Amino acid sequence: MAASHSLDTLIQALRRLPGVGVKSAQRMAFHLLQHDRAGAEQLSRALHEAVGSVQHCARCHTFTEAEVCATCLDPARDATRLCVVETPADQAAMERTGAFKGLYFVLMGRLSPLDGIGPREIGLQKLMERATDGTVQEVILATNFNAEGEATAHAISEALKGRGMHVTRLARGVPVGSELEYVDLSTIAHALVDRR
Repeated sequence: MAASHSLDTLIQALRRLPGVGVKSAQRMAFHLLQHDRAGAEQLSRALHEAVGSVQHCARCHTFTEAEVCATCLDPARDATRLCVVETPADQAAMERTGAFKGLYFVLMGRLSPLDGIGPREIGLQKLMERATDGTVQEVILATNFNAEGEATAHAISEALKGRGMHVTRLARGVPVGSELEYVDLSTIAHALVDRR
């Protein structure tokens, strides 16, 4: 099938999304153009508006339309506790729990030397300034439990402990509803160490 330049461009643009390959991008493009042109227009407008108005919060680095996000401006938040997460999606997950009432710092990534992502790319200096502002008493590291997330947490922990900060790490454990015999050994080992 010979596709038009515009269709090829749309398919290539959709492929930029995580987890979207050629076939998925083609299905999305064909669906939008064949069955949902109004949805395609809405998607186009929403993307254009978001790209033009969404920026990083000056304090925590998450996405916001204002200079400082609503979470950072909320006087009911506990400014003595700062939770470090990798992405705004991780921050949203933490917020959905309703268990954390402190403030955040969003790294917008994690250390990955093989991909050229070092301390500068994840805003480590900005985090250091924020964490040592005289208000923060505890920094909670909530990076992902994979190799890069662990390396990121370790680097941040060492840097902050070197400045006399109290640093904690999100605990790992056995998921609720799981049977112990089916849980991986690393999770069981960490749950045993982090028991309470």
